Amino acid sequence: MKKLLYLLLVTAFLNCNNERVLELPKIESAEITEVLDVSHAYIFYDETQPDSTLFNRKNLIGTTNWLVNVDKRLTLKQAIPHIQYLQDKRKKASMHKNEAAKNYFTCNDKSIKNLGFVEFSDVNYSNSSEISQDYKTCIMTVNSLKEITFSSSANLNISFSKENFSSVLPILKSEFGESIKLIMSFNESLSFQDYITIKNNLATFQNSISNNEFIY
Repeated sequence: MKKLLYLLLVTAFLNCNNERVLELPKIESAEITEVLDVSHAYIFYDETQPDSTLFNRKNLIGTTNWLVNVDKRLTLKQAIPHIQYLQDKRKKASMHKNEAAKNYFTCNDKSIKNLGFVEFSDVNYSNSSEISQDYKTCIMTVNSLKEITFSSSANLNISFSKENFSSVLPILKSEFGESIKLIMSFNESLSFQDYITIKNNLATFQNSISNNEFIY
């Protein structure tokens, strides 16, 4: 599916008399640029709400692919509970279930000046601070885009920023082999924009990344 992008903004209608503006996260280049048979959910930034979010899921159809539009200004602490709700809703759906249907975050792909998508169908979010690991596992801890660290049970510790973190995975693979598994842990105060930046930059290493993500 392709649709025109109105600069950095997506306008959604909660009802015929209530128009809201949602700012999509920006990415340089998406791995996925087309999704067919979709329905939408919206997580708005709204300072009038207790948690600064307004969640609209009324138009979701269980048998379709879900495009989840999250305002880039929200923090993970604000957005993740709504995302977890959608994942649970998908898993619990019983009637007319489509096993092939996926979940995607909608983004503004700057390279094509159109929509791009980041899949999160199989991601399991956890608020636990306890992360089990073995010698083949590395934990990537993201406090901010300028403060990212890798750590492992083999006493390997690397600090870096988003400008050079893509070069670290080849180092880890040379240290641990191709079977290395990367577990990502994100500070809950991280903006959704920064979260998507990390996710998209690691898309080409998806086979090395655990489906379990931790929010602390």
